[in-house]
Amino acid sequence: MLRRLLLTWAFNVVALLAAAWVVDGVDYADSALVLLAAGLVFSVVNMLVKPIVKLLALPLIIITLGIVLFFVNLLMLYITSWIVDEFTIDTIGAGIGATIIVWLVNTLLEVTLGGAKKDD
Repeated sequence: MLRRLLLTWAFNVVALLAAAWVVDGVDYADSALVLLAAGLVFSVVNMLVKPIVKLLALPLIIITLGIVLFFVNLLMLYITSWIVDEFTIDTIGAGIGATIIVWLVNTLLEVTLGGAKKDD
């Protein structure tokens, strides 16, 4: 469990850094500490809050054939920006772009490095 959290945290830090670099409107105040904090909060929010939100949204997820999951991921990013003050998402467009980048980077890291989804 701890290994999974640490690996997920590392992946999320890289993903949030990439999102801030690529998407105008996502900012972490050029502070490594803020980026590390945002990565940790994002990891914990995804582990604790996301399953509850997915359960509550299950009927909509089924009706939309999973499209609502994108908005659940977007919500997790906004919750992170709400908790970590210096990690900001300026517009909904920036949030959407950041969600796509975070998903893409996390997927690429998982495929190439593996291990984040496994409990060893």
